[in-house]
Amino acid sequence: MNELFDIIRTSLEVSGLSLIIAGFIGIPLGVIIGLSAFRGKKWLIALVNTGMGLPPVLVGLVVVIILGRSGPLGFMGLLYSRTAMVIAQTIIALPIITAFTTAGIQKINPELVRQTISLGATRFQLFRIIIQEARLTILVALMAGFGSIISEVGAVMMVGGNIKGDTTVLTTGILQSTRMGLFNEALILGGVLLVISFIVNLTLTLIQQKRMY
Repeated sequence: MNELFDIIRTSLEVSGLSLIIAGFIGIPLGVIIGLSAFRGKKWLIALVNTGMGLPPVLVGLVVVIILGRSGPLGFMGLLYSRTAMVIAQTIIALPIITAFTTAGIQKINPELVRQTISLGATRFQLFRIIIQEARLTILVALMAGFGSIISEVGAVMMVGGNIKGDTTVLTTGILQSTRMGLFNEALILGGVLLVISFIVNLTLTLIQQKRMY
């Protein structure tokens, strides 16, 4: 039972921290892309949208190369650690959150932005108003980002190493149990994963619907 709690705690810590970091980067980035007008904007949006389908195993491979012993950041010794898992999951969630946020910002009436600026709003005030207007889409972005990383297995296996009691998460635990023929244990972990995903998405959905009505 203690092992199960350790796996659940590791999953929540890694995925939660990854989502927070991706949100802090992706939401402002989506606002900037959505509001700005510059040459190559369509290309940049297409690039971000492409990132939504980024193969997790490719992300894992790149992180392994960078953090590996002979990689540019190999001296930090981060490979096969929770930090490496957070880095990989942040990379996976970042384009999803950025793309959804950009789409939400582009739906905002441009007149609102012009009026806000004409009334002398600071950049922070403008940012806060824009976030308020696009909050429902941003919640969807966070739900999509969380869904993509809590259920991810390829990248976290590659960069975390699935070390028992340290970097094992629900998805890698399911894989390991299945390989060992412990199907009941794998099903329990799968059930826990579904329950956690449901609780998180239910919470965000209730917040979203509450703001709609």
